[in-house]
Amino acid sequence: MASVSVTNARKSYGHFEVLHGVNIDIRDGEFVILVGPSGCGKSTLLRMIAGLENITDGQIAIGAHVVNDVAPKQRDIAMVFQSYALYPHMTVEANMGFSLRLAKAPKEQIRKRVRDAAQILGLEPLLDRYPRNLSGGQRQRVAMGRAIVRQPQVFLFDEPLSNLDAKLRVQMRSEIKQLHQRLRTTTIYVTHDQIEAMTMADRIVVMRDGSVEQIGSPLELYDRPVNLFVAGFIGSPGMNLIRGKISASGPLNFVADGGGQLPLPEGIAVTRGADVIYGIRPEHLFVGQGGVATEVTVIEPTGAETQLTANIGTDTLVATVRERLDIRPGDALRLSPDVSKLHLFDAESGKRLTW
Repeated sequence: MASVSVTNARKSYGHFEVLHGVNIDIRDGEFVILVGPSGCGKSTLLRMIAGLENITDGQIAIGAHVVNDVAPKQRDIAMVFQSYALYPHMTVEANMGFSLRLAKAPKEQIRKRVRDAAQILGLEPLLDRYPRNLSGGQRQRVAMGRAIVRQPQVFLFDEPLSNLDAKLRVQMRSEIKQLHQRLRTTTIYVTHDQIEAMTMADRIVVMRDGSVEQIGSPLELYDRPVNLFVAGFIGSPGMNLIRGKISASGPLNFVADGGGQLPLPEGIAVTRGADVIYGIRPEHLFVGQGGVATEVTVIEPTGAETQLTANIGTDTLVATVRERLDIRPGDALRLSPDVSKLHLFDAESGKRLTW
C-alpha cells in the first residue's frame, strides 16, 4: 500500500487546459472518491495517476516515488473500468490471472492468488465460466478480482457501477466498501453519483471545471459546504437554495426575491440589506403551525418518508417529512425551517457566510 500525492497537476490539450493546478493528498489505505459533473476532469485526473494520460505540469507521487515519467505497468496500480474490459475468449480464472501470467509468475502462485480473490468475491463457482455466461454484477466482480490478484499499492476505479441497474449498484457499493475494509489498499474511485460518494468514501474530492472545490469527509461536505456548488451537488434531494436579501429594517429575517420570508437564527451577525442565498436541506423543514405559509404542488410518498414540493411566493421549497399527511396538491401547509441547520451564501461570490 502507498499514499498518493497530486501537486499542482495541470493537463492541457493544445491551448485548452482541462485541469487547473489540482492538489490532493491521499493517505495510505484511504478510500477517496473524486466526484463531480460530467466534464469536470475527474476521469482525466484518474487516468493521469494511472499513467494513461501524460501530466502537462505539476507532480504525481505514489508512495515516495514521483511517477510523472513512469510507465503505467511500473506504477504498481490496478484499475477497474466501467466497461469491465474482460477477454471474452478466456474463462473467469484465466481473466483474473492474466496479468500475473504476463509477469511470468509461477503457476502455483497464480492459482493461489486467483483462488483467494475468488473466495473474497464469491466467484469460486464461476471460475470455469466465460464472460458471456455472467451477469453484469458477476462481470464487475471478475474485473475487481483481476485487480486484487495483482496485490497493487493502489486501486483505481473509473465509474465501475455505471452499467448496472439501480438495485445491483446498491449491492455492489456495499461489496466494494467491505472489500476495502478487508484489504485496506489505497483506493481512488471516480463517480458522478454523489450517493456513491457519500456512502463509500473516507473522504470526497468535489471537482468542477478542472478544479477542486472542496475536500472532506462525507458529513463535513454535507454539513459545511464551502460554496453554493458543493451545497447544491451534495445531498439527495438537493438543498433548497433561495435568492434574496437580509431585511434592511424591522425584525431580522430573510426576504426572498420571490416574495416569501424565512426566519434567521437569533444573534446572527449579518449585514442588513445584503444579497444572500438562503440554504436549507429538505429534512430540516418541518410541518407546524408556526411556520411560513406555503402551497403544496407535488406529493411524492416513498413509504418511510414523503417528499413535498411547495411554493413560497414564486420560489419553491422541497421538504422531506416522516409523518403521513392527509394533503393534496393545492392545499396550504406551514413549514418551519430548523434555523440551527441554516446555510447562508454570498449571492455574488457563492461562498459560505460564517457567523
